[in-house]
Amino acid sequence: MTTHPPGAGGRAARTARRHVARALVLGLALVAAPIGGTVAGAAPAHRPPADLGPHVTVFDPSMPVSRIQAVLDATHARQVDNEMGTQRYAYLFKPGTYGTAEQPLQIKVGYYTEIAGLGASPTDVVINGKVEVYNRCLADGGTGNCIALVNFWRTLSNLSINVNAAGQDDCRSSANFWAVSQAVSVRRVAVTGGTLSLMDYCTAGPQYASGGFIADSKLPATTNGSQQQWLTRNSEVAGWSNAVWNQVFSGVVGAPDDAAFPDPPYTTLATTPVSREKPYLFVDARGRYAVRVPAAARNTRGTSWAGGLTPGRTIPLTDFHVAKPSDSVRTINRELARGKHLLLTPGVYDVDRSIHVRRPDTVVLGLGHATLTAVDGAVPLDVAGVPGVVVAGVTVDAGTTESPVLVRVGRKHGRNASTPANPLTLSDIYFRVGGPHVGRTDTALEVNADHVLIDHTWVWRGDHGVEGFTEGVNGDTDRWRTNTGRYGAVINGDDVTATGLFVEHFQRHNTVWNGERGTTVLYQNELPYDPPTQADWMNGDVRGWAGYKVGDHVRRHTLHGGGVYVFNQNNPSIHTENGFEVPETPGVRLRHIMTVNLSAGTIDHVVNGVGGPADTNAVGAPVYLAEYPVR
Repeated sequence: MTTHPPGAGGRAARTARRHVARALVLGLALVAAPIGGTVAGAAPAHRPPADLGPHVTVFDPSMPVSRIQAVLDATHARQVDNEMGTQRYAYLFKPGTYGTAEQPLQIKVGYYTEIAGLGASPTDVVINGKVEVYNRCLADGGTGNCIALVNFWRTLSNLSINVNAAGQDDCRSSANFWAVSQAVSVRRVAVTGGTLSLMDYCTAGPQYASGGFIADSKLPATTNGSQQQWLTRNSEVAGWSNAVWNQVFSGVVGAPDDAAFPDPPYTTLATTPVSREKPYLFVDARGRYAVRVPAAARNTRGTSWAGGLTPGRTIPLTDFHVAKPSDSVRTINRELARGKHLLLTPGVYDVDRSIHVRRPDTVVLGLGHATLTAVDGAVPLDVAGVPGVVVAGVTVDAGTTESPVLVRVGRKHGRNASTPANPLTLSDIYFRVGGPHVGRTDTALEVNADHVLIDHTWVWRGDHGVEGFTEGVNGDTDRWRTNTGRYGAVINGDDVTATGLFVEHFQRHNTVWNGERGTTVLYQNELPYDPPTQADWMNGDVRGWAGYKVGDHVRRHTLHGGGVYVFNQNNPSIHTENGFEVPETPGVRLRHIMTVNLSAGTIDHVVNGVGGPADTNAVGAPVYLAEYPVR
């Protein structure tokens, strides 16, 4: 057992084997569990207002720690391996302190679980103990092949953790562990009294982790460890150690300097160009539930709550339609048309026609990874290009009949009226094309409106799942034709900003950026694993499709910190000409970009024929460019 985090040097090469571990997930039996937030035989936890439903549990500090611990332990046991299940949970803590020095509250967070405080400030809820995610061990009866590569879909927000490891062994007591990968966010969290580790170095190897997101948080000394890519935005950090491929800091007090890039591979922006923190549910001094909607800001640094209440507006919960998975789209649209905001309680919603968000300043907030699944080729979410709309905390799944798009923002040919001062905002929006079932879409996310902020998204065409994926001798030979998604994110609007854009495995360009004056702060992409032949992976006469494509007509565009990875496991002879393709013009600038080989296939160049190949001669060793055009 490793008791100290290893250095990053040898780990980068070993990370290329991460995908072998992912494949083992296919053989795991998922845990079936009843929906609910209590433990059989235990007194029920407090419930929120009745209209939040059975999937949301509210704790208050008067409850015995043992009772809260039992509820959370039971849910973790159900969810720790439930990667493709339908259960969804939100656990909310009223203002106060939970756990003591002698009896800390040790929270372990599994799939589709949200842990959040209900204070107006993160300091209003204090967990004396830990809130953690460990590696999943996928071999040898749960003792070997321990990784965080598939630790997706969980949320932590709006509370303070006073790290207390009483009762844990020496290794576990060394940090608060948050070993996660994509579709996991940490927001409005303060960690004190210990250290934070973004890898779990206490289990058997290989301990790989694939990336994540922290915003609006105050962090202690933090060990990055095996994390391949990570975005920390508008936060404070006491220290940061280790890096693998692509670590980005934007508006972070205490961020490491990036002058030595790529050794270490840090990318640091002094301020964040456009930001708006995610809305959060809270309880006011009179016990009434409301949603705080932070205001948009420009060129910001540090947390939004350091000087008091986060600037913005408060909307009483009574102004929301609180939806359940049993609600019809017709009912939801009627309530939105009446001027209601929308709160999606945890669960899976079958969406057979578009949910239309048309009124300016409408808030759509999901709890517990509420999931919209397309039915009969529907577009699950259609958002008008109007000012101030915020959509946050929602997962959108493709269905078995192809949808033209899963989330559409604005119209290609129509009036789009979002504004710089009040941009339309998408926060923690996750997409799946396959995984729990076969999925089909032409495009996952289409943004046609101007002045849109995309603040953390994972747009994923599934590379593994529980059904509908046929494995052949050389890998997943049939998935290419059954689980289809051509484009991940297509950005047609002008003045769009993306902070934390993760897009993976689509069958043509993963991201196409056609709008002017676009800005991306951290881009992470894996090309598809499963093209059967080179002929299936051709863009006209060009071998392959770049992972990040800026339209040929675009004159101004900026990318800070980008990576494109290749793992052509079906056919290792396949080539991709460029990881990035951009127009040759002074106004289009890429800073700190890289390609890397994960053991199969080749990316011939980093961008536009510049940069050497990412091939099997240097597995796990990135090919970096500090800037493009090269000066």
